[in-house]
Amino acid sequence: MNIKLRFKNLVFFLLFSCVTLAQDVSLYEQFNGRFDFIFIGNTMNNSENNLNTLCNITATSSSANLNLSSNDEIQKAFLYWAGSGTGDFEVNLNGNVINSQRNFPLFQNGFDYFCAFADVTDLILATGNGNYTLSDFDVTPFLDATHYCSNRTNFAGWAIVIVYKNNNLPLNQLNVYDGLQGVSQTQQNLTLNLNSLNVIDNIGAKIGFVAWEGDKNLAINETLRFNGNILSNALNPSNNAFNGTNSFTGSTTLYNMDLDVYDIQNYLQIGVPTAEIKLTSGQDFVMISTVVTKLNSQLPDATIVIDNFNLGCDSRGILVDYTVYNVNSTNPLPAGTPISIYADGQLIETTETTAILPMEGSFSSSILLTIPDAIPANFTLDFVVDDSGDGTGIVTEINENNNSFSINISLLSSVEFNLLDNLISCNLGQKKGTFDFSSYEEFVKENQDHVVHFFETHSDANTNLNPILNSNNYTANSTPKEIFVRIENENCFRITSFLLETKNCPPTPFNVITANGDGLNDFLHFEGLRDIFTNFKLYIYSRWGRLVWEGNNNSKNWYGQSSKGIELNIGDVPDGTYFYILDLNDADYPTPLTGFVYLTR
Repeated sequence: MNIKLRFKNLVFFLLFSCVTLAQDVSLYEQFNGRFDFIFIGNTMNNSENNLNTLCNITATSSSANLNLSSNDEIQKAFLYWAGSGTGDFEVNLNGNVINSQRNFPLFQNGFDYFCAFADVTDLILATGNGNYTLSDFDVTPFLDATHYCSNRTNFAGWAIVIVYKNNNLPLNQLNVYDGLQGVSQTQQNLTLNLNSLNVIDNIGAKIGFVAWEGDKNLAINETLRFNGNILSNALNPSNNAFNGTNSFTGSTTLYNMDLDVYDIQNYLQIGVPTAEIKLTSGQDFVMISTVVTKLNSQLPDATIVIDNFNLGCDSRGILVDYTVYNVNSTNPLPAGTPISIYADGQLIETTETTAILPMEGSFSSSILLTIPDAIPANFTLDFVVDDSGDGTGIVTEINENNNSFSINISLLSSVEFNLLDNLISCNLGQKKGTFDFSSYEEFVKENQDHVVHFFETHSDANTNLNPILNSNNYTANSTPKEIFVRIENENCFRITSFLLETKNCPPTPFNVITANGDGLNDFLHFEGLRDIFTNFKLYIYSRWGRLVWEGNNNSKNWYGQSSKGIELNIGDVPDGTYFYILDLNDADYPTPLTGFVYLTR
């Protein structure tokens, strides 16, 4: 028995009851189209750790070359680095600091191991083909204080999984799975279940593995099975799958890590969405962090999105704009693909696509829906493509679980408001008036959050154009004048109105006359008399009750002169107090107005 085996057996025996903690390998990202993949990477080990009695991970950097063809377009690049211990999560790639974005710890047989992940697509796109060096990756702090070296599980390495597109490739579905799980002498079996597969033709199918800590010189019951079939190739014997090799470069010195690819076209079950990977090992400790599958898949993938919707106030009608997509697909979506529409789970309408959607294509349309009265005002609206109305479709798709789109809808109720009284102002002549209706802005609202504007026409109120800005001092040149009021909330509005009306208000006397010819107060003036009450009669009396002057709308103003009476001569009357009787001859004012006026010169 070699040294490594003795130490491993001892440690495994002492720790046989230790719990294994791992992060299951599961689907990370899927690509559908003319895609393929390649791995590049390198080890930090100088030699296979199974052959050394001392820790020999002295390197903190290593390099690998990328050499894609000119027709290969990089889509994604995922960097994985793994090693012994609890982790070094900041490394350097071609002079760029890389921090782990996702961590995969593994605790097995009493030892910690880790794998770290970072999306380095932008860096690989910018650099392209050439040399890549990963540096500042150091696991030595974990080795001296533990028994990784004596256990011969001291390792470190890195790999970049690159997904690229090439229009000359067949249509494929490419899945990237990752995590960190292991198999060892104490846990001799490991099963990985791959899901989300879509196999319609197995020609050219392949599977790739990024694995860690495999030893070329340990090959006891070490098998890799896919759907029960043992995988092997020229670099990887059927009894030693993980042996420090690189299928892309042909290297056999990728110590304690593997970048392997196998053909699996004879081991796939067409139409079955899952596959099983099973690892066994009677001695060697092996960890899997990344699995990539490439399958021939020529299917559409219908998705749908509600782009916009319009609601009407007090209406159960909704105009909905939507788009059906066929992206992330490998075949056109046929015309006539059904679309079902549900409100709170109740089918309310069906429609269909009207044109063939090519790969990466889309179809946009609109539909007017009427929401049944039984559906509440607040409900969930679902658009489901490839649904005949009973939850079943007619198209086989790459992904059958991404066909629906949901939004929450709240139907709009109209704005409630208070009725407004007509507003009356004094007639300024020819039924012209000045009005202050600014207080109506608050009075009309039932909700203080509502917004109110006034308009001169119903059309302006409906379009919310040309609002009245001087509601506190508005002049109507003729009355009655209808004023329109727009009351709105966030989505709805209502329009009401009120009338501006004028009435003949009693004239206002200026009851002091300074008849000195200076142009100020030279005559008896009644504000709002001559233009409004055109049939008035005015009588002026002395303090003894004698009539001294009378006139009407055709007469001149009274300047303190006498035109009537027995005792007074025609001409100026003396200073003093005089009395007037003003008969307006108006139905609203049957009783004459009386008052006094003081005359002085």
